[in-house]
Amino acid sequence: MPQDVMKLFDSELKVMDILWRQGDTAARDLAAILFRETGWNKNTTYTLIKRCIKKGAIQRSEPGFLCHALISKEKVQETETNELVGKLYDGSIDKLFASLAGRRDLSAGQIERLKQIAKELE
Repeated sequence: MPQDVMKLFDSELKVMDILWRQGDTAARDLAAILFRETGWNKNTTYTLIKRCIKKGAIQRSEPGFLCHALISKEKVQETETNELVGKLYDGSIDKLFASLAGRRDLSAGQIERLKQIAKELE
């Protein structure tokens, strides 16, 4: 994995998702939201915030331990997709696309969107 790409674990992504949805948020508010959504206690949330700060995904500022996302959701999605393609599809995006296109539980709208994406790539 290139050095400029950080690996965020699922628990860290839950913290980041709130920041992406709500923007800058105080740590105590993150803890309250994650308690409601996951049942995590405050210490768990603060530990995850500190991990994200150490990785460079979150910046902390005062007053109020305000958390700010330093990495975009799109960048994380790109990184995770590249890792998925490399790990499960031998680095082949066409194999991933074929896997998605072959799913039987896709709606007509989803199938149409995949066709549109493929057409735009031509």
